[in-house]
Amino acid sequence: LPWGVRTYVAGIVNVTPDSFSGDGVDDAEAAIARALTQREAGADILDIGGESTRPGHTPLDGATELRRVLPVIAGVRARCPGAIISVDTFKAEVAEAALDAGADVINSIWGWTRGMLEVAASHGAPAILMHNKRVAVYEGDVVDEVVAWLERQAREALAAGIPAESIVLDPGIGFGKTPEHNIAVLRELGRVVALGFPTLLGTSRKSTIGYLTGKPAGPERAWGTAATVALGAAAGIDIVRVHDVAAMVDVVRVSDAVEHGWRPEEWRDRLQ
Repeated sequence: LPWGVRTYVAGIVNVTPDSFSGDGVDDAEAAIARALTQREAGADILDIGGESTRPGHTPLDGATELRRVLPVIAGVRARCPGAIISVDTFKAEVAEAALDAGADVINSIWGWTRGMLEVAASHGAPAILMHNKRVAVYEGDVVDEVVAWLERQAREALAAGIPAESIVLDPGIGFGKTPEHNIAVLRELGRVVALGFPTLLGTSRKSTIGYLTGKPAGPERAWGTAATVALGAAAGIDIVRVHDVAAMVDVVRVSDAVEHGWRPEEWRDRLQ
């Protein structure tokens, strides 16, 4: 993807029965159908994951995760050859098998876990690296720590020969952070963008949206999500990862028109 020209939309495809947002499915055909619907709605990337990351979730073994995601990746690739597919996993063996099955991008919620850097480098695959923490305790400023951690991850990737344009940094909204921490990070997204690497923002239906709006997990948090998507696009974030693709495509179109001078006819040309 050419960076810096507009905000891209990644559609979330949860192949899980226990997703926090209530949109998970455990049937491959249902997940494929959801992915294709998101693509038709304007998703640039389809992010397919087989393990729930909600608080208190039951950890999944690699074999089970692969049984969930591989048929979906293969099915989406067969029916939509031009789609960009990312695999949402922090297990190197799952990432490698997913890339072999047709995925293009690794999306790791724990950054460079054991073996993951080698998989990305050997496959020439872009990687999304998310800041995470097991306990939401920070000795100093949360934004300082997030930015420093992301920069270290990026430097590791560069040292392994991964080009800068293939290193996507995600500040990890909702992971190892209190609502106040998340708000602080959202307020200073420009510092993440200023690191000079592509960036991703994932706020969709997160608990901080519920904290601020009082809405339960699920589609009712779409309006609050839209506000954060607009903030991210205005700050220069490259990708927003969302459940409600059609609505958020409209949000980024309007924001990009103001921020980047993007014109409606360019969107129409892209979708043809």
